[in-house]
Amino acid sequence: MNILIALLLFLLPVLFLLSWRRRGSSRKLPPGSLGIPIIGQSLDLLRAMRTNTGEEWLQERVRKYGPISKLSLFGKRTVFIHGQAANKLVFSGDSTKISNKQTASIRAILGDCNLMELSGQDHKRVRESLMSFLQPESLKQYVGKMDEEVRKHINLHWQGKEKVVALPLMKNLTFNIICSLLFNMKERVERERFLQNFQEMIEGMWSIPVKLPFTRYSRSLRTSSKVQDMLKELIQEKKVKLEQHTATPHQDLITCLLSKRDEENKRVVTDKEILHNIMLIMVAGHDTSSVLMTFMLRLLSRNPAVYKAVLREQEAIAESKTSGEPLTWEDKSLTWEDLARMKYTWRVAMETLRMVPPVFAGFRVALKDIDYSGYIIPKGWQIFWASSMTHMDESIFPEPSKFDPARFENQMSVPPYSFIAFGGGPRICPGHEFARIETLVAIHYLVKQYSWELCSDDNYIRDPMPVPTQGLLLRIVPKKQK
Repeated sequence: MNILIALLLFLLPVLFLLSWRRRGSSRKLPPGSLGIPIIGQSLDLLRAMRTNTGEEWLQERVRKYGPISKLSLFGKRTVFIHGQAANKLVFSGDSTKISNKQTASIRAILGDCNLMELSGQDHKRVRESLMSFLQPESLKQYVGKMDEEVRKHINLHWQGKEKVVALPLMKNLTFNIICSLLFNMKERVERERFLQNFQEMIEGMWSIPVKLPFTRYSRSLRTSSKVQDMLKELIQEKKVKLEQHTATPHQDLITCLLSKRDEENKRVVTDKEILHNIMLIMVAGHDTSSVLMTFMLRLLSRNPAVYKAVLREQEAIAESKTSGEPLTWEDKSLTWEDLARMKYTWRVAMETLRMVPPVFAGFRVALKDIDYSGYIIPKGWQIFWASSMTHMDESIFPEPSKFDPARFENQMSVPPYSFIAFGGGPRICPGHEFARIETLVAIHYLVKQYSWELCSDDNYIRDPMPVPTQGLLLRIVPKKQK
């Protein structure tokens, strides 16, 4: 009897260990290396992006490890996944298993209460509040203000010039549109002060979170604090004006969010959530839209037939406004109905976004262990995805290096979760309609008033947004206005 008990005591741990090993073998980690602690593969990825070889760098990982692999990025253990199934997991995955979570540098600079960090009911609550201002029905009334900002911009920065540098000008334009429509900030001097700090802040968003005086990360943190202080003052001013009834709930995005109340008349969105989401929208509206406009100018200069088709569409819209009497500024302004007619121009924008997505990649976090493609994505690890992996997949988009706006003639023909310039599913970018409007208004006036050609080479880098050589230096020729 004693021998039997002793044998059982000996065998039980062995059986348990064998069982644990069998279970573990079916839940193995993806292939790959975590690299050097903290740094991991961060410098390699950033170097590849800055030489515009980020896609090749990721493709090499796929060739070496397959559709899923582990690495370390920006101080966190990470799993890289790609393809339509990966995009679906990222944008429509079970919110109890996968959540928004950006890198430590982005979170520290933009705050932890923005939409890219929130999940579950908090994400839904804040998103719905933002959409009450950013949905098409609300934005219709702001087309005239956007039109005015674009015309002022062209008069100030394009008129009378022989050459222009497109990217900084487009950033200036989108920032002024944000200040006008989202903040109702009218003073140009105040806008310029804001812009200077803002541009320095975003430089370190994709960086290794090492807080040393000479790093991009530290500089961005300092200017983030300044920008947040400026926004706090602005939010407080809006509060006072609402209380004094000198501002309306839909005057701008901030007053809209401050005015949101639930059934018990309590504020729906906190001051901190307003602050952090304004920061997020500033970055998205300023950087992504300006990149889209810049690369549309670049691709139109390289594709004369596409340029002519865009010009025909825009001239037809302008000519439909003519009448026997001289037109006022307001009569010439674009309307919501005019934008709806710019179907081909928007297809050009979509194809530009496919080929040069402003956002190269993004992150999520696993809230639980996730079984994916035969491997385990452990709880707490980052999930890393890259938009170009499906945008440039020839099995989805034939001849992916060819610029062809016809790909988007029928949206239903584009496979789900393959074009993700604006995200997808319930996590589609809430500002995509805002971006559509400002892009169409800007391109309308630029193609009507100017033709242009490149004065620099056709290359670009990512830092982390795409940056053309010399900021896209253009020689411009004004057209005779009818």
